[in-house]
Amino acid sequence: MAKLMLHGDLEHPATLSVADLRDWAQHRAEVTFDCATNGPQHHFFEGALLRDVVADAGPSFDARRRKDRSRFLLAVSGGDGHHSVLSWAELDADFGDSAVLLATRLDGEDLDGAGAQLVVPSDRCGARYVSAVTHVWFGALSPPSLGL
Repeated sequence: MAKLMLHGDLEHPATLSVADLRDWAQHRAEVTFDCATNGPQHHFFEGALLRDVVADAGPSFDARRRKDRSRFLLAVSGGDGHHSVLSWAELDADFGDSAVLLATRLDGEDLDGAGAQLVVPSDRCGARYVSAVTHVWFGALSPPSLGL
């Protein structure tokens, strides 16, 4: 059974299966995106909101401070070596409020064997869709050292 590691600046990192992701409220997204290798794609996905999964893991920011929340990133990796980065602000209801999913079903079929899929419904191209998610890392962006 495929599993993903949820880790980084979290109070409760976890290893989650697709079945575990069904413990969160399931949302449905009908998407159309352009795939560089296969052309236009049209699919129905169901799954947990990525922000709900991360929020339950206890992100290490002060939830009352918007500027603190806005400096956090998520890096998602797939079993085929594909990686994608999102900002927490894209997902946060006070900012972008994007319904990004960790999908548990694709076109009515369970993804238990294949693994969860990252779905970014607002994207026109499919480059940030990640199949067979293996890792979701959550952490803060540190300002660059200016060497002063």
